[in-house]
Amino acid sequence: MKLLLASGNAKKLAELQRMATPLGVEVVSPRDVGGLPEVEEDGATFLANAAKKASSGARASGLWTLADDSGLCVDALDGAPGVFSARYAGTHGDDAGNNAKLLDALADVPDGDRGARFVCALALARPGSGEIAHEVEGRVEGEILREAQGEGGFGYDPLFRFSEPGYPETGLVFGALSAEEKAAVSHRGRALRALEEVLPAHLTP
Repeated sequence: MKLLLASGNAKKLAELQRMATPLGVEVVSPRDVGGLPEVEEDGATFLANAAKKASSGARASGLWTLADDSGLCVDALDGAPGVFSARYAGTHGDDAGNNAKLLDALADVPDGDRGARFVCALALARPGSGEIAHEVEGRVEGEILREAQGEGGFGYDPLFRFSEPGYPETGLVFGALSAEEKAAVSHRGRALRALEEVLPAHLTP
């Protein structure tokens, strides 16, 4: 069975391939199917954007298609940057600009009120019709630091300290975690593990 990941992100592709290989599922990228139509991510929620991308990819490719949408929601900013996380500063994928804008927005917010969460929504669409067969969402709680820490990760990782109690990673910054440590507790890791439980039932011929 083939599963199309409607994303050109190499890290996401590798993550999904590691999960799907033991299930006998071959994960392919948009490049492998000759590209996909552009999709405007104008949904009000992460799940809406993920579903829109998955449906479009499934209709265009004729394959089972998985898409994700993810971002950071900060309590003191009423959930912003939310679905605009990747383009918070104006340019899509400008990590430095996004982080600088976030720190500026929280400059006067005291340490005890800097709670935030990463959210990852995954949507699985049926071949041809684009009907959504399954949706999952993963969340991870933390707080926003006053300056970046660590050299790893991407996006807002250097500003996000994991705060959920009872984990080896509790109190550590995502930007300072290894890929394996981050995957153990991250929003995307949690969403992928939830998807892993139902994926075989959907993809079995």
